[in-house]
Amino acid sequence: MTTTDWAPFPGAAVHTVRNGPLLLWECRSPWLAVSSAVHGGGLGLRHWVINATVPNGYDRFDPEQHVTELAEELELVGQGSGLLTAVDVGHAVTVTDSGVRASVTTGVGYPVWAAHERARTEHLVRYAPGTINAVCFSPVRLRESALVNLVSTVAEAKAQALSEAGVPGTGTCTDATVVLCPVDGEPEPYGGPRSVIGAPLARAVRSAVIAGLRVRDPRTR
Repeated sequence: MTTTDWAPFPGAAVHTVRNGPLLLWECRSPWLAVSSAVHGGGLGLRHWVINATVPNGYDRFDPEQHVTELAEELELVGQGSGLLTAVDVGHAVTVTDSGVRASVTTGVGYPVWAAHERARTEHLVRYAPGTINAVCFSPVRLRESALVNLVSTVAEAKAQALSEAGVPGTGTCTDATVVLCPVDGEPEPYGGPRSVIGAPLARAVRSAVIAGLRVRDPRTR
């Protein structure tokens, strides 16, 4: 497949809903996605993606419903994925590498190590928005297994960026990722960090997180 055959990526539009900014990607036709988002997670076709800023002290226990309400106010149709973050999405960093694109909002106010013998889980009962969110696009079709593999590639690249920046953790408790690809074409079989799509995606995510970490106060503009 040549670059001229690649599906065009949907652009991110900035909206203000309920006094808060959000980024919206609307797809002209559905894309295949894998997502760990609070709304529209899992594997399936997605018509849109939202990355929305929530205020400090966010205390809703129903983030999935919150995204549903945002989607209704935007009059979105079809199934989508929605992510929430305490970072002002105006600080999103978008990097394109070899035709692969990653848009990342980086908030690390409360970094954690993924493996911790005495880690407490009580706080996970309520959604905490100190978050690194990554919305990623592949220009070519991937196997479902490759899409799942790309989620781990994103996590590895994020952890590498945090390590290089001296952040004491591998991420936050609520980091979320969405990876989308076209539904047509011969699927790429692999999504690891040395695969055709995984390698440039890892570089793009690492670069975006490093740039996001340079923002002095990502919660405000």
